[in-house]
Amino acid sequence: MNNISLLAASLKKYQDTFHTVVPFTASKDKLVRMDFTSANKELTTEITNDTNLFSKYINQKIIDTGALYGIGGYNEYREFYSRSEMFNGSVPRRLHIGIDIWGEAGTPVFAFLGGMIHSFAFNNKFGDYGATMIVLHQIDGIAFYSLYGHLSLNDINTIQAGEYITRGKEIGHFGKPSENGNWPPHLHFQLIQDMEMNEGDYPGVCSLNDKDKYLINCPDPNLVLNMMQFAR
Repeated sequence: MNNISLLAASLKKYQDTFHTVVPFTASKDKLVRMDFTSANKELTTEITNDTNLFSKYINQKIIDTGALYGIGGYNEYREFYSRSEMFNGSVPRRLHIGIDIWGEAGTPVFAFLGGMIHSFAFNNKFGDYGATMIVLHQIDGIAFYSLYGHLSLNDINTIQAGEYITRGKEIGHFGKPSENGNWPPHLHFQLIQDMEMNEGDYPGVCSLNDKDKYLINCPDPNLVLNMMQFAR
């Protein structure tokens, strides 16, 4: 069994011991599964190209279903990344490799496991992560990373690389569009085995050509979140 498989197995083994990444109680809180593929005919280019309209669409879905959050996106092909030039290279990137949790700006974000701040950055291009934090963890002797994208800018103004954080520590908040890459407020949560020398950033969207590489290096974040099975 390779390190990637060992990591997935260890995360599954300890899944019930992880702190919630966002406030959520499965016994009482509802989640609505967001579909951002081309199969969703409600989601027009007019909506996704306008951050205000996009935010209203997501908020209405959450309200209509009585949910606390909208959630989804791992291994999901999303055409709406065409809204940003950073995803429109010679080989377009459209495959999302994290899980997005959509909710109100200011929603707190917690460390699911103790670790050390690896790096952080304000990735301020249109469509990028905005305020981003990456944390290094170890489990069963295996090192891996968690990435938190679209945070509040204040969250990265008072931290330092190498700083230790404890399980359950409040480490961030959902950022506003002006500080989160111009997206509706949400958290992009991603697991990474090998950072490939990156600091403060790591691709959260890949091309179909690179699908196998990134899905192997970035295992399903629900191994930590333990939320997708409650989404309807």
